[in-house]
Amino acid sequence: MFCILIGLLLCQFAVAQEKGSQEKMGLAAARFAGRVESLLGAAPVDKGEWGLLVVDADSGATLYEKNANDYFLPASNMKLLTTALALDTLGPEYKFRTTVETNGTLTPDGKLSGDLILVGRGDPNLSNRKFPFDTKEEFDGPPEKALAELADAIAARGVKEITGDVIGDDSYFPRERYPDGWEIDDMVWEYGAAISAIVVDDNTVTLTLTPGEKAGGALTAVIEPATREFVLKNEVTTIGAKEKPDLRLTREPGGDTVVVSGVMPAASAPRKLVLAIQEPALHAANLLAQLLKDRGIKIDGTVRAVHEPDTVAAARTVLAEHLSIPLKDSVKLVNKISQNLHTEVLLRAAARQQGRWATPEDLQKFPEAFYAKAGIPEGDVIQTDGSGLSRHDLVTPRAFVALLAYAQKQPWFPAFQASLPVAGADGTLNERMKEPPLAGKIHAKTGSVTHVRTLSGYAETPGGRKLIFSFLSNNQGAKNHEVHSAIDGVCLAMVEEFDEKKEATKQ
Repeated sequence: MFCILIGLLLCQFAVAQEKGSQEKMGLAAARFAGRVESLLGAAPVDKGEWGLLVVDADSGATLYEKNANDYFLPASNMKLLTTALALDTLGPEYKFRTTVETNGTLTPDGKLSGDLILVGRGDPNLSNRKFPFDTKEEFDGPPEKALAELADAIAARGVKEITGDVIGDDSYFPRERYPDGWEIDDMVWEYGAAISAIVVDDNTVTLTLTPGEKAGGALTAVIEPATREFVLKNEVTTIGAKEKPDLRLTREPGGDTVVVSGVMPAASAPRKLVLAIQEPALHAANLLAQLLKDRGIKIDGTVRAVHEPDTVAAARTVLAEHLSIPLKDSVKLVNKISQNLHTEVLLRAAARQQGRWATPEDLQKFPEAFYAKAGIPEGDVIQTDGSGLSRHDLVTPRAFVALLAYAQKQPWFPAFQASLPVAGADGTLNERMKEPPLAGKIHAKTGSVTHVRTLSGYAETPGGRKLIFSFLSNNQGAKNHEVHSAIDGVCLAMVEEFDEKKEATKQ
């Protein structure tokens, strides 16, 4: 009888504790809701659409939700899904392999009878970046540094003449340079560079414009590295030193001419424009051919690209190879700086483990099994690309929170969390939320395309409570900093109102 009585008392105590906890949550949620309505109900951000979801990272309990099951254009929050998929499929230590091969033979006197073939398999970092990423992007050497190392290796093999062609082979991925939903303007700039299994310096070149020392003086335009992809037409003029600059750049899709026009003040700082390459495999082959010539290697054939698999590729001989950094370092760069092209490559590299797909629609279906495993409700992700640049992607806040909750239980989570921008510290959050209690306590992915601002990730309150959140905003006509200010205000309300230490002092 005594045991039964004790059991009943313990049961009543547990129920009372649970009820008290729920009441506390109710008070916190009410306070948070009030602050949210004040922040998001004020002009000019009130005209946009908002979806919010906050859950306890340990229990999974929902603390607050607003339109959490509705679709939103995710922008670069899409990268959370793709980088998690890549880590789950390939593993944090996965390395990409790029090779230079030949279908011919090399004689003792250095004559290569056949073609020289650069074979890409999706390494996004054939560039001059320094790794691992630490606080900011760093570079060392010329942008074609990785190709130069391959050229050195070929010269070291004793190659002195190539009787065939120099070929860029990006057939590892089916050819689809631009996913559905990318806009024409995207294709000109670095953030919309063409997708390929060969990625040399982000498939970009840099145009540097330097004005004359006085009005009317000659303005120089230099492209690095040099490219044969387009012809530059320079129509920029130098104006008075106190006048305002005004530059315009146009390139028709698929066109072979880039026109830069406008004015630059005399003696002003050079202006750098990073332009996208539309034929990455051909561009890389041209770069490699020039690097080989610089090393005294004669090329008898032409430079070209192939996009379909060679049925006799097994007969090739590997002359040089380059192994990438581990995937965890690549993912860190992707999420810290929000690199679109690299994300698209990671999606395709993960899908490629099941072989080449036939259509873009097949590629879009590939992540579905992972999303189901991650506990994302069916239909909560409508995916067109991997980076979020497509204006056809749709995702619910609940999908992002489910993904983030799944990720924290996986062996690759340390690499995933380390890839997220940190408030007030690095990446795309380095200039936001720089003061306590948010500085260093928000690890989240930003997202931004026209009229869209998003933020999803992990938060820690001053009392040490862990939270998972997704804040998505669409149809925004407000200025970027106005929407960011509203989102940052919601983050502050979240860590303050759902802080367990604060709740304890209020009892």
